[in-house]
Amino acid sequence: MTPTRTSTAAKSSQNAPTKDGKPDKRFKVLDITMKRNQYRQDALIEILHKAQEAFGFLEEDVLSYIAHKLQLPLSQVYGVATFYHLFSLKPSGAHTCVVCLGTACYVKGGGDILKAVEGDVGIAAGETTEDGQVSIVTARCIGACGIAPAVVYDGKVAGQQTPEQTCDRIHTWQQEDS
Repeated sequence: MTPTRTSTAAKSSQNAPTKDGKPDKRFKVLDITMKRNQYRQDALIEILHKAQEAFGFLEEDVLSYIAHKLQLPLSQVYGVATFYHLFSLKPSGAHTCVVCLGTACYVKGGGDILKAVEGDVGIAAGETTEDGQVSIVTARCIGACGIAPAVVYDGKVAGQQTPEQTCDRIHTWQQEDS
C-alpha cells in the first residue's frame, strides 16, 4: 500500500457512509479513544482493542485510519495487530473456540484437540465455517497452565479438555444455530 493511498483511505474512512447514508459512528468512538490517550503511540494496543470492539475485527481501512491518526507506519500497526492472538483481521463466527497451544497445554493434548476440531469442523485454525457460525483460533498461552489442556469457548475458559469434549461443545453450538 502506498503512503498516499493510506492517507486517503485513513481520511475518508471516517466519513464513509453506512447503509443508511450517515457517517460511520464507530470512527467517532475510535477518535474519542485516541483523543483520551492524547494520540500517544504507546496507546496503540488499547486503541486496537477499542477498534475491534467497535468494528468486530480489524479491517485494513481501520488499521490505516489508526496509523494515520497516531502518525505510525501502517506496517507497525499491522505488526502489532497480527502479533497478538486477541486481534482478528477477519470477521469471526458467532461462536469462537480458542485452543491453547502453550507448552503445558500442548504437552497435555492441546495439539490433539486442535487436530480433532479441525478434522471434525472441516476448517483450519484461523478460519470460520462457511455459515459464519464457528471460528477456530489458537493461542500460544492463555495463562491457564494449571488446568491444561485449556480451551476457551466464547470467552469462557474450560480446563482439562479432551478432543471429544471440544468437538461435542462445537456440535452443541451448531445444533443451537440450526
